[in-house]
Amino acid sequence: MKVYDVVPGLEFDPESDFEQSPAWFLDGTHSVPPWTPMFGWFWVSFCRHGMQYGAEKLSLPTVKGWDWRFHNGGGYLTLLLVKSEEEKQRREKKFRTAILPFIQDYDGLWNGFVKEILGRYEALKKLDLDTADNLDLLDNFEETINTCRRMWEIHMYMMYGTYTAYILFENMCRELAGIDDTSPQFHHLVSGFDNKVFQVDKRLWEFSKRAREDGLESEFLEGELEGIKSRLEASDKGRAFMKDFSEFMDEDGWRMQRMSEMNMPTWVEDPTPALMNVKQFLQKGGGFNLEAERAKVSEARVKAEKEVLEKVPQEQRGWFTQLMRLAQKSGVFSEEHDHYLDLYTHAMMRRSALGLGRRWVQEGAIDDAEDMFFLQPDEVRRAGINPDQFNMRYIVDRRRTEWEGWCKNPNPPAMLKEGFDLDQAMAVLVQSNDPIALKVVVGAMPQVRPELKADLYGTCGSPGVAEGTARVIMNEDELGLIEEGDILVAASTSPSWTPVFSMIKGVIVDRGASLSHAAIVGREYGIPVVMNVFEGTAKIRSGQKVKVDANMGVVYILDK
Repeated sequence: MKVYDVVPGLEFDPESDFEQSPAWFLDGTHSVPPWTPMFGWFWVSFCRHGMQYGAEKLSLPTVKGWDWRFHNGGGYLTLLLVKSEEEKQRREKKFRTAILPFIQDYDGLWNGFVKEILGRYEALKKLDLDTADNLDLLDNFEETINTCRRMWEIHMYMMYGTYTAYILFENMCRELAGIDDTSPQFHHLVSGFDNKVFQVDKRLWEFSKRAREDGLESEFLEGELEGIKSRLEASDKGRAFMKDFSEFMDEDGWRMQRMSEMNMPTWVEDPTPALMNVKQFLQKGGGFNLEAERAKVSEARVKAEKEVLEKVPQEQRGWFTQLMRLAQKSGVFSEEHDHYLDLYTHAMMRRSALGLGRRWVQEGAIDDAEDMFFLQPDEVRRAGINPDQFNMRYIVDRRRTEWEGWCKNPNPPAMLKEGFDLDQAMAVLVQSNDPIALKVVVGAMPQVRPELKADLYGTCGSPGVAEGTARVIMNEDELGLIEEGDILVAASTSPSWTPVFSMIKGVIVDRGASLSHAAIVGREYGIPVVMNVFEGTAKIRSGQKVKVDANMGVVYILDK
């Protein structure tokens, strides 16, 4: 076995892969910073499977999903296009039937999948990893692999169905109302809905109210963040608070600060990030009301619906309204699938790998439980039954050294065949009409308008205008630096960042589209978001005063 084969058969090979496609795009939203080898194996193996599964299950007319490759810790993707007009017509006919479950009973469809995947998680959690024998640990790991595969099937089937409806609705809005998903009014149409992520945020806000009412505010606001738990456990009210908070974590704490990795503790393991969110709600002050803020967004949606419907011809309002209701599910699904699918599955992957890792440390195969993240499943299978007979350190050491090098040397945003340029590659993405490429990964390209005299040009992710102090956040560990009224500047955001949106006045992200996390959460919190500025984290420094004009899709640096 080649030690350097991290994802055998799916590591990028220019000679063969450029024959398949002249353009491979870096998934900068998920694989920056670089993935650890085990996580990369899971993602590249099963995200590619899920995307092809979803595209074929729905018979998408123009695309058959994506293919993926692993390169220096980064995930690279290319679209699998439907090539002939005849095949497009056949697939479109099937698609009209395949999309019906989404139209007829969307909530029933999604809730059924949630029930299925939660059942898988509960089955995995039944095993006591510290007392189980080696065979049971290995079986648990294999079931985790099966769960990950099934998660991606559900994930991409639902995502393709939901986001295709979103594109159809946007096209209808463009035709009948003269707006699209770069328009503030359009964003109002698809915001103001509750979802599981916001329910978790609400619970955290309620815990902040309880802390204030129980006189525990100083335990959060005075002293180091890492000491909150120990300070709370020093009093009766604090211990009662932590008991209830721990029960909340057991139910909804199966998430990490970074969604697309497994090398960070879950909230179940270390509740400090969740307690930080409580602290941030406390810093908003007693007058802050999360429910009232969310109600404003819903009111704006109702107003936008009335205004837009008046522009739609009477004979088309029925279909327009039906399609709008389905498109409005996009934001809900986007956040809920992060909670129930990505984050939870990755937490289960981490749980199983660490269970094996602790046993392998005891039996002398590795030095640290987290060394497992530098192995791939075939190596786990090789040593899993009798780890005392194997020394896996040489593999771990080699991979860790490679990974550390990846972290120091960023991957290029695209790998292009000689003679093929980025404009050609982007044109292929647009022509594909793939909803995930267009609305999550790539998004609309900024239009430079010299008359605006802006410092950065992007696109509108959430409408509004705001000024404040820039806070450049490069990773999850820096979220504690955010202060009330800041403008968040980041490469992208993830679900674990959601509670900080209650503190900030606006968001600037290097990459993102209208159904990416920053845009959706910005709309739900009613704060402006400018996306796809590309160089925000490079050109803006923490502490600078900036103005975000999301209505125009621009950013001004006020003190250069």
